[in-house]
Amino acid sequence: MTQNKPLVIVTRKLPDVIETRMMELFDTRLNVTDHPMSHADLIGAAKIADVLVPTVTDRIDADIISNAGERLRLIASFGTGWDHIDHNAARERGIIVTNTPGVLTEDTADMTMALILAVPRRLTEGERVLRAGEWQGWGPTWMLGHRIGGKRLGIVGMGRIGTAVARRARAFGLSIHYHNRHRVAPEIETELEATYWESLDQMLSRMDIISINCPHTPATYHLLSARRLQLLPPQCYIVNTARGEVIDEDAMVRLLQEGRIAGAGLDVFEHEPAVNKKLLEMPNVVLLPHMGSATIEGRINMGEKVLINIRTFADGHKPPDRIIDESLLPA
Repeated sequence: MTQNKPLVIVTRKLPDVIETRMMELFDTRLNVTDHPMSHADLIGAAKIADVLVPTVTDRIDADIISNAGERLRLIASFGTGWDHIDHNAARERGIIVTNTPGVLTEDTADMTMALILAVPRRLTEGERVLRAGEWQGWGPTWMLGHRIGGKRLGIVGMGRIGTAVARRARAFGLSIHYHNRHRVAPEIETELEATYWESLDQMLSRMDIISINCPHTPATYHLLSARRLQLLPPQCYIVNTARGEVIDEDAMVRLLQEGRIAGAGLDVFEHEPAVNKKLLEMPNVVLLPHMGSATIEGRINMGEKVLINIRTFADGHKPPDRIIDESLLPA
């Protein structure tokens, strides 16, 4: 690595302002086509780069890391989640891994609240009827949904995003409940009038809406398992803007088909970009293509964090957003 000019390889197209700044600061190779890099391409990049900048859809597995060149010392991921990177393999090679925490909180919470509103009120169902030219006019019993005021919202994962969701939901008159690895500060519980459930099972069985806001880790894989999904009351809706792997998707689909769950709002999927075809056929499910953080402001903020992490590393210091240990990350 030349002094303060690391070779930085970026796997996808980033906002123009971020790419321009990267070109100014570092010896940068951009992905101008924005086509996802293949596994072989990622290995090739890891062999020569000082810094690799992947996104959340790039699987940086143990094979890629084991084939990395001696120059690779930083994986500066463009995204909050880091389950796409084999952190243990990176640590064994002495490679620092960073992410971009905190900048997408409000954007993701906005999208979560939009789904909490959209599913019970059947917004996309009505929109599809209108576009298909099938609307025959207003009727007193047509397209009836459910109000959300007074309903119980169970938040799984009361970290930054979960807390931001709770604040929005409280303003809409929802009763706030949550399950988390650790209880939040008393002043936050008081502000939100939030009820803490140490037992996830007990909370699930009593809620009207469940919002998934925890990261995907080995401990949260299928956290909402087939057994736990069966605990949900039949009037319950599921909203997931976190990671698809947190829910046993096949089990959820079966319960939706059987009418044992009222509906779902999903921005993420267990095997994305593939989407279960059965979900596409369900009128009571709102589906979005992983748009929770998709704002111009959010993407620029993410890029700025990547720049700071790389610049700090190039200056010989520890990047501020390095991933140290899974147990230290917020839920």
